[in-house]
Amino acid sequence: MAVEIVKERHSSQVREVVLGATEEEGGTRAAVVTVGGDSTLPFLHFEGEMPNRPVIAMEITDVEPSWHESLKENFRDVIGDPAAWAQKCVQEFGADIIYLSLIGTDPDGADRTPDQAAETLRQVLEGVGVPLIVVGSGDFEKDNEVMPVVAEAGAGENLLMGVAEQDNYKTLTAACMVHKHSIVAQSPIDINICKQLNILINEMNLPLDRIVIDPSVGALGYGIEYTYSIMERIRLGALQGDSMLAMPVICGIGYEAWRAKESYAPQGDFPTWGDQGERAVLWEAATAVDFLQAGAHILTMRHPEAVKLVRSQIDALMKSNQY
Repeated sequence: MAVEIVKERHSSQVREVVLGATEEEGGTRAAVVTVGGDSTLPFLHFEGEMPNRPVIAMEITDVEPSWHESLKENFRDVIGDPAAWAQKCVQEFGADIIYLSLIGTDPDGADRTPDQAAETLRQVLEGVGVPLIVVGSGDFEKDNEVMPVVAEAGAGENLLMGVAEQDNYKTLTAACMVHKHSIVAQSPIDINICKQLNILINEMNLPLDRIVIDPSVGALGYGIEYTYSIMERIRLGALQGDSMLAMPVICGIGYEAWRAKESYAPQGDFPTWGDQGERAVLWEAATAVDFLQAGAHILTMRHPEAVKLVRSQIDALMKSNQY
């Protein structure tokens, strides 16, 4: 006797967002990356379509970061040269996108100028052909000085720029509109703020297909269950026709995973935890795979071995499971 499989059909889908621009489109990228477009819950290929696979953005910084030595040793030969660092991430580690974090512009750090940040962007654009995500230091006042200059320097490249928050979104949104970039809308693990921020950005006339949601994730063991539930609600809202939740999702995996004690604590402090380097790689990879299942479209990552593990998982999850 044949068994009928009940399949849920959804009325809507996640909106597609295109990152990067080729020469024909006014940019210099070798190819663009399209994210989103899902008409099903993650990887349920038998219920709908996932036309675009999730992608990995490897993080680089404009100045040497205060990362753990076991992480920095993978980039020791290039860590002072953002363009060379980006090249290594693409050519050796297969990054789909480069995530350029302008931490050097932090007024409490190197306090680099907007022009210095713009020059860094130009060097990275010349060094690689993949699309770029560019984010500021997180200091609102300084970011509002830096990001418009950076947006102008990358005009035509269709960068994904961040981050816009409920209390600081107007300057970045205006820069993205003028120079034709997309934007990261970040909310503090709150679906109502997430939706409201998308509304506010769209009311400034930035198209909905140029917004990517950052729900502010947590690492494995650090609130991951709650973040997972928020991401599920975002995806369900999109599939049920809520246009203000129907955007692709980006998750800051590397940042969150590497500040978890389980990643950086020396083995001597916790002998039963095993080798710190191996443990950290697995912590980052496990965090990333969890959020793939929650509906992430872009994973920002740091360690090349974690990237390798997660890419193999994406390959497996993107295989058809039609029946």
